[in-house]
Amino acid sequence: MILLGLLETGSAYGYDLKHRYDRLFGLRKRLAFGQIYATLARLMRDNCIEELAAEAGHGPERRRYHITDTGLRRVESWLFTPDIPHENLQSNLFAKTVIALLIDDDAERLLDGQRHAHLERMRQLTSEKRGADFATAALCDHALFHLEADLRWIDLISARLRDLRESIER
Repeated sequence: MILLGLLETGSAYGYDLKHRYDRLFGLRKRLAFGQIYATLARLMRDNCIEELAAEAGHGPERRRYHITDTGLRRVESWLFTPDIPHENLQSNLFAKTVIALLIDDDAERLLDGQRHAHLERMRQLTSEKRGADFATAALCDHALFHLEADLRWIDLISARLRDLRESIER
């Protein structure tokens, strides 16, 4: 959907789309050219884009793509359909905490280790924000807020380990 949205700003070559994606969204993971062209092929198959023209050059033909009315409707639908928040009711950390309690291991040590890992990641993200462009800073803030929420849960459950143990033993 991101590639389709980028095409809504104007027709483009696959090469240009890849570089725009990487610049805007590829902070942690850039897309491979193969992913771009496979996605463009699927979007063509689904009548969301069309090829404007193939231009001959010194290498393979360059293909310029344009969004169709079907593609425009899909982008609009995607943009204005709220994302379903992930409930994370069965997170890995929760499962580890319960297992530690069930086998009478040190759940507090587990939570302390996770707290330390979260704080370290928060330091990294905060450092990454310094001098970063606005988009990178906004992505870092998003991750920081999620880590902060996890830390609040870790502190809460650490204070209530006895209650959790009693609950799972019932």
